[in-house]
Amino acid sequence: MNLAHWRLLVAVADAGTISGAAQRVGITQSGASQAIAQLEAALGFAVFNRERRQVGITALGEQVIDHARTMLAGLQAIRTLADDSQGLSGARIRLASFPSIVSTVLPALLRDFHRRHPGIEIAVVEGSDEEVERWLESGAVEAGVVMNPAAERSALTLGSDVWVAVLPQAHALTRRATERGIGLHELAAEPFILATGGCAVNGQRLMEEAGLQLRDVRITVRDWASACVLVREGMGVSLVPESTLPADRHGLRVLPITPGIRRVFGLVCSEVGRASRATQVFVRGLGVAVDPLAPH
Repeated sequence: MNLAHWRLLVAVADAGTISGAAQRVGITQSGASQAIAQLEAALGFAVFNRERRQVGITALGEQVIDHARTMLAGLQAIRTLADDSQGLSGARIRLASFPSIVSTVLPALLRDFHRRHPGIEIAVVEGSDEEVERWLESGAVEAGVVMNPAAERSALTLGSDVWVAVLPQAHALTRRATERGIGLHELAAEPFILATGGCAVNGQRLMEEAGLQLRDVRITVRDWASACVLVREGMGVSLVPESTLPADRHGLRVLPITPGIRRVFGLVCSEVGRASRATQVFVRGLGVAVDPLAPH
């Protein structure tokens, strides 16, 4: 058992559902269910009664959660005291990232860190991946999220996803596509919606790296969501990262690329950030948030 388990119990009690609690602490519903089962097995009694739409709390569970709240509040007070003693309260960290990560990955991680260290301010600066690299090199920011970081940069991996093809539902290529997906060469000759997401690594770059050229770029947009809207309207096909797909995929056919192409995004520090105590606390804190149930 670790602190993440106790936070999860409190989150379930507050949210009333395991899925809602899992979202609050940043893990999957199956991971949350497994963690609760492990904790209850270690305690030797049930903390929750599983009901159809929500969970109830057992009598013993109420006492456990009361103690957990007290423990977590005490821990937060200790952390605040420690931050104050090290001069971290009032510290400001400049974090640079490209747009798709700002809107999808960072919000939950930053919310979790702020809960742990409310005295440290994180200022997010949005730019292209090339701008992020320049800011890191110049020391204009303490940390930045970069694409496919080299091993020697000692990056903290924040996540990864794969590139997928997005086509209109009735497109002819969707009928020829196999279960394994569709090749870049099949998309290269199609009317193409080029979305950049503020990144140098985009559909055009992927084509060039595969020795291909886009023959008919109809529209270029910055936002991934805009590309999906245009595809839905039959304006062309596109390539987007899987994590940027809209929740509503009506009118779209999403196909994997074969062979698969993955992108990894990681947090790296500038020279200024490596010398900053607050930034190093931030990096360790994000490490906890990325894998909240691992021992720390």
